[in-house]
Amino acid sequence: MIKNIAVAALMLCCAGVQHSAAADKRPDFESVGKPIEPAPPDPAIAEALRQVSAERVRRTIEKLVGFHNRNTLSSMNKDLKGGEGVLAAADWVESQFKSYSDACGGCLEVKRDTFTVPMQRRVPQPTTVVNVYAIQRGSDPAQASRTYLVTGHYDSRDSDTLDTHGFAPGANDDASGVAVSLECARVLSKHKFPATLVFAAVAGEEQGLLGSSHLAQLAKQDGWQIGAALNNDIVGGNTTPGDDLQQKSVVRLFSEGIPATATPEETRRIEGIGAEGDSPSREVARAVSDVARTYLSHDRNGAGAFHPVLEFRRDRFLRGGDHISFNREGFAAVRFTEWREDFNHQHQNVRVENGTEYGDELKFVDFSYVANVARINAATLAALASAPGEPAQVQILTKKLDNNTELRWKSPAGAPPGTSYQIVWRVTASPDWQYETISTRFGDSANGGDHSATLPVSKDNVIFGVRSVDRAGHRSAAVTPVPGR
Repeated sequence: MIKNIAVAALMLCCAGVQHSAAADKRPDFESVGKPIEPAPPDPAIAEALRQVSAERVRRTIEKLVGFHNRNTLSSMNKDLKGGEGVLAAADWVESQFKSYSDACGGCLEVKRDTFTVPMQRRVPQPTTVVNVYAIQRGSDPAQASRTYLVTGHYDSRDSDTLDTHGFAPGANDDASGVAVSLECARVLSKHKFPATLVFAAVAGEEQGLLGSSHLAQLAKQDGWQIGAALNNDIVGGNTTPGDDLQQKSVVRLFSEGIPATATPEETRRIEGIGAEGDSPSREVARAVSDVARTYLSHDRNGAGAFHPVLEFRRDRFLRGGDHISFNREGFAAVRFTEWREDFNHQHQNVRVENGTEYGDELKFVDFSYVANVARINAATLAALASAPGEPAQVQILTKKLDNNTELRWKSPAGAPPGTSYQIVWRVTASPDWQYETISTRFGDSANGGDHSATLPVSKDNVIFGVRSVDRAGHRSAAVTPVPGR
């Protein structure tokens, strides 16, 4: 049964709002809703974040640096010293996941995905590549198919992509990202979530995203319903002496605009309605920002607290990361990267020239910064895995010309009892959601069903989204409606 709710009328009846002449002069998109507010914090998630340890991060990165050279091609070497090379690193990462699983009574399924890549531009011979990941199955059978993934790449390189023997510490690129994934697994495995979490460490990134491509393809083939893939690459908070332009309170968050898998017809539709900034990946980025306002802001508005900066491009110039592999398979995926990179400490032999230090060494990593990145990843994974799934088949009706907006949507699969919905919106030039409906629980329903709402707001002036909310206040990422009639 369709639940048609006029939100403006609901405001007037339930909130006792009296429009003055002055209030009537406000834009319609301001008078109907209220400014976005942070979600209420979940004590269990907050406790998990308190367990994130900069010291554990340091030990993880130090251990990975100790493998001397983690070049993916070293998997084929027979002359490495014991405890060196990429396979030794894979063994250690696997052992860490297993130790976390032992600590939680076997709650993690630890997987070792081994495959061979053929000879190609950066791979001079058929080469073994190993991805290591751990699955924490959702506790609610109706929601366990939804999956949220975090990853970093454990391979490293120096100036020569083919060098498997020179010192290639890879402390920032990307032992820091692996430390984030491992720390998320350690603290979140102590808790249960309705949806499934996957903690991954992939190889072959420096040879062309080989490991993540294989994992993303496996996920697609096996029907993983990935709601968000969080890639962490170069999140060490570079500490080069004398660099006073680094910002330790922010992390960049890259996301694609038009999806990599969009057909020409879909691209034309996206451009026609001005939704280039509202891909599923962009909505995940906004969800990360929303989660940060709840869990990483002491004053609840983000001022002075660690937070993401939304970067509306797929990745940096001349570079690419493992989130792109998931984008190519149609999944929403984003990349975390420190604010200001030092390219003397990436893809460089360790050396000193003319007083300048080169090489990706441990001493240039800020472990407290990495711990903050781990917290924002863990909070996002936990919040999204606790929330209901995203509303389905969200549409904005365009069958007539008027100054109202009519939205309709369906409940997400497996929506728990008490699931409600929240409409959010922003002016077309704003990067993030600005307003929300005053009644955050209208349309309360579970076990399927159709929903609709009419707002006295011109659909031409704003971008709308609809998100699911459970009884505890956990929010899904928003879904931007497509035109319907």
